[in-house]
Amino acid sequence: MQKEELILILDFCGQYNQLIARRVRECNVYCEIVRHDISAEEIKSRGAKGVIFTGGPASVYGDNAPKCDPEIFNLGIPVLGICYGMQLMTHTLGGKVERADKREYGEIEVNFSKSVLFDGFTDKNVCLMSHTDYVETLPQGFEKIADTASCPYAAIENKERRFYGIQFHAEVNNTVNGTKIIDNFVKKICGCSGSWEMSSFVKETVKALKEKIGDGKALCALSGGVDSSVAAALLNAAIGENLTCIFVDHGLMRKNEGDEVEEVFGKRFKSKFIRVNAEERFLSRLAGVEDPETKRKIIGEEFINVFEEEAKKIGKVDFLVQGTIYPDVVESGKGIGASIKSHHNVGGLPDHVDFKEIVEPLRDLFKDEVRKVGRELGIPDYLVDRPPFPGPGLAIRVIGDITKEKLDILREADYIFREELERDGINKISNQYFAALTNVKSVGVMGDYRTYDYMIALRAVTTMDFMTATFTRIPYETLERVSSRIVNEVKNVNRVVYDITGKPPATIEYE
Repeated sequence: MQKEELILILDFCGQYNQLIARRVRECNVYCEIVRHDISAEEIKSRGAKGVIFTGGPASVYGDNAPKCDPEIFNLGIPVLGICYGMQLMTHTLGGKVERADKREYGEIEVNFSKSVLFDGFTDKNVCLMSHTDYVETLPQGFEKIADTASCPYAAIENKERRFYGIQFHAEVNNTVNGTKIIDNFVKKICGCSGSWEMSSFVKETVKALKEKIGDGKALCALSGGVDSSVAAALLNAAIGENLTCIFVDHGLMRKNEGDEVEEVFGKRFKSKFIRVNAEERFLSRLAGVEDPETKRKIIGEEFINVFEEEAKKIGKVDFLVQGTIYPDVVESGKGIGASIKSHHNVGGLPDHVDFKEIVEPLRDLFKDEVRKVGRELGIPDYLVDRPPFPGPGLAIRVIGDITKEKLDILREADYIFREELERDGINKISNQYFAALTNVKSVGVMGDYRTYDYMIALRAVTTMDFMTATFTRIPYETLERVSSRIVNEVKNVNRVVYDITGKPPATIEYE
């Protein structure tokens, strides 16, 4: 990262905060999300070229509403306020924010006036609104640059001081050309060149890891999935032989996956590779457990137990490295958000772990950004592009209690599904696809015999960021072939269904 290219995003607990960072990075400008109460002095010392205030659930006139350091407005750098951020800027600079008579939620037509913020736009544009409060009176020096039928100030500017506010959310896909607004702000208003690339992230992250770990030793929790593989590659580039990759084969992997992971990571990296065969240990602890949260926490605890045991064999190890990415953090309810489900490497960790620090170099990235990092590091495409595999493995794709028999059934069905989708090129349009073994048995007929066997659910979704998703439109011919193969080749299965539920309301995984 070049310091003069830095944009800081002040976090006011809005639901789209990380999307703002994504959009800035898509403009090839480096940015970081920081606390809303960061001091103006620190912003100045970091050389930020601009600041973005995010949205948030509070009302700026409320007693406990999050505020910013007012001295930010005296730094002489541009500020863009989005939704709550616009209202906060208005409130702080002497304008008035009130409860709206008519709330605006959803896609609303916005009327635009001429402004550098909207260069390249027509007079009207559909934008996503999501607000109850509105700006009633502008601060001194501000002008209106957009409105709607219900909102008199949908966007405002103080051109001289380079302060801009938008009531809608430019960062979401629902806002037509929303990224163009972000691009105009960071380049035409803040003066960023747009020269930052993912290679810069890799270079700076490797440098930061070297400085953090130094001559210390680290363990990497390597599952063989995309996220942990990229995290391992980053650490391998940073500390080489001082990294030990621990691959815990917990018996919950996909067909042949354990051997494939060992083949790749046992030979390609300078770092040490240890495969721990712990199937019996995990299945013993999971026996009879049906609750998905309990499963995740058991797996998380047992992972840490295994790592601590292996660390003692190696000697002093200060750092544990994990492939946690941003959707894991959001769904686990860290910070403001409600907990949707615990990820074994986030919410499933025990209160105490026997390491100096847990290092998560991908924590602020979405899945597609992680894949870009992987390519920059030279990880083969077949590994980088593989469907994501959760840390708890097939334990959360076997609904209800887990047995080795059920896992073997699922492994075979999942292998067939993935093989057929890849054969037909569906893997190019689907970002995640897998089979799940439901906890449902149904009556069937095979030949002249009545059967009473399991039902397999197939899941395939298309998504940009794994925060939302739609089901993949798989051709009927492909689904028919998959179903036929599964019921004919996999014992104890007599029915196959395809899940067409989006996220939300469902999650991508079943548990």
